[in-house]
Amino acid sequence: MSHEFRLLIDGVERAGSAGRSSEVVDPATGEAIGTVAYATASDLTQAVSVSVRGLRTWSTTSPWERGRILKRAADILRADVEVAARTITREQGKPLVQARLEVQRSADFLEWGGEESRRIADYSVVGRSPGSRTEVQAHPVGVVAAFTPWNFPMALAAKKFAGALGAGCSVICKPSQETPGSVLTLARALLEAGVPPAAISVIFGEPSLISDHLVAAPEVAKLSFTGSIPIGKRLAAAAGARIKTVSMELGGHAPVIVCGDVDPIWAADMLATAKFHNAGQFCLSPSRFFVEASIRDRFVARFVERAEALRVGPGQDPGVEMGPVANARRLGSVEAMVEDARMRGATVLTGGRRLGNEGYFYAPTVLDDVPEEASVLNDEPFGPIAPMLSFTDEAEMLRRANRPEFGLASYVVTHDPVRQRRLIDALEYGVVGVNGPITHNPEAALGGWKESGMETEGGPEILKPYQRTKHLSLAA
Repeated sequence: MSHEFRLLIDGVERAGSAGRSSEVVDPATGEAIGTVAYATASDLTQAVSVSVRGLRTWSTTSPWERGRILKRAADILRADVEVAARTITREQGKPLVQARLEVQRSADFLEWGGEESRRIADYSVVGRSPGSRTEVQAHPVGVVAAFTPWNFPMALAAKKFAGALGAGCSVICKPSQETPGSVLTLARALLEAGVPPAAISVIFGEPSLISDHLVAAPEVAKLSFTGSIPIGKRLAAAAGARIKTVSMELGGHAPVIVCGDVDPIWAADMLATAKFHNAGQFCLSPSRFFVEASIRDRFVARFVERAEALRVGPGQDPGVEMGPVANARRLGSVEAMVEDARMRGATVLTGGRRLGNEGYFYAPTVLDDVPEEASVLNDEPFGPIAPMLSFTDEAEMLRRANRPEFGLASYVVTHDPVRQRRLIDALEYGVVGVNGPITHNPEAALGGWKESGMETEGGPEILKPYQRTKHLSLAA
């Protein structure tokens, strides 16, 4: 069945005013499953105008009522997990079991944003002169432009909707045109729950046209972006020139430090599962494996064994553990990265090839003897590639682990509490997974260091990036 994914503006789903569209492709087959509408400049102008009206309504809705509505939207998602999960799998490719978890996590974020909305509190301070006081109020920052990617299309949009709507902002969301149905499903749940139609817009189209238009619009007060470092830098610079606040969750290149005191079989099993989750297409993915020399051979052998045992196939098939990469562009990038490593002297221990003749399947790949200059050690792999490295000198290993400009996620695997603390403190990353995979639950804030981001998402401060303060100085 072919679907027509349309723009959502003021509660109405419609085509772009110029009638332009592009195909939405199933990554398991490479075949079109529908079309997605492209917004024009006039469509964007309308979305901004509508969002200003939506802001007036939504920002004056009580925090308690906003919380009720967001929690109701979470319940709506949870009531129809299977349909939403199949939408994600069909357009993004991940196994259904992972898509179901994404829907649940999306609902959790909406619920958390609703709970934190109810906790919005102003505060006052007794003044220095008799009878005076100072009051600080929290206000929504205004219209938010949110840009979300295709790797976790529903969950990453839900994070932004949860924080922005919880704070009382209206939102114009620009998802990837490759995964439109996932975000439209989320938006429909929000509308059904009672979010005013003017408070949320979902638009698709030419990324540069949309970002340039929204950044330039004086009515848009805030940008929230999840994606690559180069695009994040460009958006941040453009927003900074207009004194607009930005939140950025950018790329990662996570070092994994596996110490010699752990069972290499257990460590390899755990880390292989983490590495090939979503075919390695997430910013927290383990991507550079530094294994202490004393256990290196056993760890690598087991990791290869696990990679070869993974069941790869269409995400909707029962028992599949890894689906295709999400698009032809990503497949080409993975192929080029593996070939670059091979040309520079790396050994392909397993994988290193495309699987089948249809869709965008790539074999789980393990590389050895990878030189420092290989692109896989310098650019975010964002695919099912695991380069193995060895170390004996901890200080030198940490220098290599901290070398890139990335500072999002990292991993430490050791049962030695002293060494564990030393490594955690030495890693220049905003997130450290210790003896297990990293999961971003809504109750904890997460953000990158260095060039991997600005501000955080989640946690008790989930609303803060979408708020501004008003300081009242009250005389007697």
